[in-house]
Amino acid sequence: MRPAFDRRTERVAWELDWNLLRTFMVIVQEGGITAAANRLLLKQPTVSNALRRLEEKLSKRLIDRGPGRFRVTEAGALLYRECIEVYGSVARLSVLMRDVKDEITGHVRIVMASHVVCPLFDEVLADFHERHPHATYEIEIATSADVTARVLQKEASFGVCLVRDKHPKLDYAHLFREYFGFFCGPRHRFFGRRELTLADLRGEPSVSFRTDQLSDALRPVALLRANAAIEDRVIGVSSNLEEVRRMILAGLGIGPLPVHVVDRDIADGLLWRLPPYEDPPAIDIHVVSNPHAHLNRAETEFLDLLSARMAQTPLDQRNYAR
Repeated sequence: MRPAFDRRTERVAWELDWNLLRTFMVIVQEGGITAAANRLLLKQPTVSNALRRLEEKLSKRLIDRGPGRFRVTEAGALLYRECIEVYGSVARLSVLMRDVKDEITGHVRIVMASHVVCPLFDEVLADFHERHPHATYEIEIATSADVTARVLQKEASFGVCLVRDKHPKLDYAHLFREYFGFFCGPRHRFFGRRELTLADLRGEPSVSFRTDQLSDALRPVALLRANAAIEDRVIGVSSNLEEVRRMILAGLGIGPLPVHVVDRDIADGLLWRLPPYEDPPAIDIHVVSNPHAHLNRAETEFLDLLSARMAQTPLDQRNYAR
């Protein structure tokens, strides 16, 4: 059972009328009941009654008054200081709420690496639109390096991309992990063959991403290419996943693609998985934001919602299986 003091304190907090506090504050400021009544445009008995009710509610003498006598007591002085704080907070409410609209209508500009497949991100986009149907969006595709540059230059609300080296002025949140495999198209002589080993890929013509370099975001893929000695004859490169896929389908060479992205192509007989089948290169995808950018309400709310969903969903449930 809570002590009686706590119950009384709670009751006073719930039952105390702000108008009584406001009237008391004006009485102190004007130095008398009559002057306070004139300022408040009230009758003198009304102001006197308000002061009496407040003193009864608090069980304290707040003003020592009588014929020719008006003195604020110690309790009254303490209450007056608190009333000033309360009045200041109430007065600021109109300023705080002046520019706030019930409906978020801002513009969210997102820059992403090509073909980012992430159900959690898609769910956040759908839920945010449902909550704020008047917010607008612009989603652009760029290389991971360009994504980082755009966010750094405050040209985008945030970015989603592969990350090799983290910039000290940006914030990074690990969105998910994907795994890359090597694939060939129906025209390739390896298509449909199951007995292949990594050694069979040695010297094989290939296509790949521009970031498939030891010093770039696809370093794990570049390392595997180097170990398999299939980096010598690169027939075509692109920064866009769809175009790398196009070249593989056309038979220009074998190439790396995220395993989960091409599941449908494998089922449809358009792509064939090549070695290695165990321990494929792992690539982390990050949400990149600029803590120094001045975001509008829509941008802030979207990032907050995305961050909350990421915090609620364990990383292993956001990652793709190997």
